Amino acid sequence: MEVFGSLIFVPILLLFVFWSSIQLYAWRLRAANRARRQAVLSSLGFAHTESKQLVGFFHPYCNAGGGGELVLWTAIAALQRTEPDLVSVVYSGDIDATKEQILEKVKSRFDIALDASSLHFVFLQSRNMVEDSTWPRFTLLGQSLGSMYLAWEAMTKLIPDLYIDTMGYAFTFHVVSLLGHITVGAYVHYPTISTDMLARVKSRKKGHTNTDTISSSATLSQFKLLYYRLFMYHYALALQSASFIMVNSSWTKNHIDAILQHSDPILEFIHLLPPLSVIRFFKSSNPPKEARIVYPPCNTREMAKFPLEGRERVILSVAQFRPEKDHAAQLHAFHELLVAHPEYAQSDTTKSVKLVLVGGSRNAEDAARVDRLRALAKELGIETHVEFFVNASYPVMLSWLSRASVGLSTMVDEHFGINVVDFMAAGVIPVAHASGGPLKDIIVPFNGERTGYHAQTPVEFAGALQTVLSLLPEEDISLRRRARTWAVQRFSEDEFEKGWNASGWRDWLRSKK
Repeated sequence: MEVFGSLIFVPILLLFVFWSSIQLYAWRLRAANRARRQAVLSSLGFAHTESKQLVGFFHPYCNAGGGGELVLWTAIAALQRTEPDLVSVVYSGDIDATKEQILEKVKSRFDIALDASSLHFVFLQSRNMVEDSTWPRFTLLGQSLGSMYLAWEAMTKLIPDLYIDTMGYAFTFHVVSLLGHITVGAYVHYPTISTDMLARVKSRKKGHTNTDTISSSATLSQFKLLYYRLFMYHYALALQSASFIMVNSSWTKNHIDAILQHSDPILEFIHLLPPLSVIRFFKSSNPPKEARIVYPPCNTREMAKFPLEGRERVILSVAQFRPEKDHAAQLHAFHELLVAHPEYAQSDTTKSVKLVLVGGSRNAEDAARVDRLRALAKELGIETHVEFFVNASYPVMLSWLSRASVGLSTMVDEHFGINVVDFMAAGVIPVAHASGGPLKDIIVPFNGERTGYHAQTPVEFAGALQTVLSLLPEEDISLRRRARTWAVQRFSEDEFEKGWNASGWRDWLRSKK
């Protein structure tokens, strides 16, 4: 019995010492933060006597220029207009850019003018810790642990009064809560792991997150399923440590709500034992029961001015060159269209059609992906009918939106699809994958009539593209006008701001006064 008692006492003692050390470190960090906080406010021109609160936005890729960044900058712009006593702090890994350069790109890319005097950047040196290239194996786990390290770096540089993750790094909540003793919240674009991913592994279905090597092996599939179960359990704990959660679509809400309620009896029991039991201290005493849908903002007012008539025979894609956007499927669909309708490939006729791909390239991996897409277009024999515009400016993107006839989006389970809303507001008829936000929230009947088209396979996409390109003039204009009306009413910046303000984030900030 004495030996058994020692076996229990020693790990508990070690756990107590470890926990006490963490608490002491966190206390010293918060004490030192007072000077850092005042230095930031002074650098922005605020007097020592002025009362300001800091709202921190964790967004390591704030300079990427995608839909997630549009949410970030629109939220900050709204905060600057309505909350003069608040200072926005952006935790960014864009160490190759200055504050001025980032704000200039925000203006160029999104036409959002930000007040530099109430905006501070904390530049993080360890963003490589969340790069997928850093973790070629066990990527989800590696990136999540990397995000915790990145959050530690962030808190050592500045602790805000309220922390909002706007990129999907839920595991940072543990670090921020422990070190900063502050409220955390989130705007979730896409769940890090979902029940769909577990089902795909369980059924041994090949996909973007389940390679052929795994899906073809029963042993590897079982091992990955166990890995996913463990990850899902801890991801649920991380989300439950937040005080409020906003999501961008009903698809994301359904998944996040399911994860918030997720339980695994076996893992629950295991986590009652030390040292794993300490993890449960991170769980909020009052976690959100469900997520709130706040549709992303779209610059519908500007795009709604574009004429509906006189559109060019252009199929337009607007999406960052990331793997999940599946630009290769767009090339294959376009190839199918030209094979079925060779008259579209004749450049000297009025029926000629071209595919234009506009998108951002974040890093070397994205640049290499663009090169592979160019090679694929050449392999398919369609390169003369395809144009790439990489890291195009906002005016260039608007120019194509004002001219194109059809908008193409092929991402499977697109969490929302700002690009699809842009198509509709600009008068471009959308053709998107029959899943996620485009299926459930965006391309839905308006007044009982069609607002766009859905497809799944390259052949189906080609058929939908052909349907749009062959619409009679009256049908064509009616569909464009209907889609625009729906987009402007439902997905405007004003609607986003109303949803953001209704999320309750102000209440949590006020509670800290």
